[in-house]
Amino acid sequence: MHPELFHFQLPDFLGNKQVTVYTYAFCIALGCLVTGRYTKRAARKDLGIKNLSNNFFYLIFIFGFIGGKLFYYLEKPVYYWNNPSLLVDNFSGGFVFYGSFVTIIPMIVLYLKRQNIPVLPMLDILAITTLIVHAFGRFGCFNAGCCYGLPTNSSFGIIFPNTNNVAVHPTQLYEVYVLLMLLGFLLIIKKHKKFDGQIFLLYLGLYATSRGVLEFFRGDSRGFVIKDILSHSQFIAILLLLSTLYFYKKLQTKNKLILK
Repeated sequence: MHPELFHFQLPDFLGNKQVTVYTYAFCIALGCLVTGRYTKRAARKDLGIKNLSNNFFYLIFIFGFIGGKLFYYLEKPVYYWNNPSLLVDNFSGGFVFYGSFVTIIPMIVLYLKRQNIPVLPMLDILAITTLIVHAFGRFGCFNAGCCYGLPTNSSFGIIFPNTNNVAVHPTQLYEVYVLLMLLGFLLIIKKHKKFDGQIFLLYLGLYATSRGVLEFFRGDSRGFVIKDILSHSQFIAILLLLSTLYFYKKLQTKNKLILK
């Protein structure tokens, strides 16, 4: 684990202060750069969009940040209500992936419709994009020492700064592995997809299932819908999985009717 990647000193005219570059922030930034290039390239190749506006990516970042923070605070609403100063103190850290996700999707759909960009084909592209940046982000989580798992005596156990010298499951790395597996699978399916939206819906269903399982290994403090039984992420995963099954069947049937 390397929570701090490197330090550098600002010149005198900027205050001569030492700046710390954190590994988590670096991983997110690097993931955004990689996925930005992939998204523009795929949009140009698959949809003929020669110049996808940077405003699209700025909006994704803004809405993702707001949603991720909001859902993070909602995990302990009473705690933050009684300690409002922590909303600012914790502003740079603490995000919920599903919070970002459910906030970004409506914005993307609205933006694409206003720009007359086909929604389902672009969502297929963004499914791949999301897997890439998410894998970078989870690797950043590993280095930051957050999102760790339950105590374990297995050879996989790792001691993090916040686990009181107890070895725990490195659930961040488990998820990176799962995300890369899903990425490889969907890139194969992409070459043979049957209908627009298939990649996006497969991503939703497969990630929701794997995330629901991974939650059983999580040991960090997080919110529960049913205490110690059903976490917020598992509840959202169930809703997404049910929605995915419905829309997958609907689009699949619609495609079969068109082919007839």
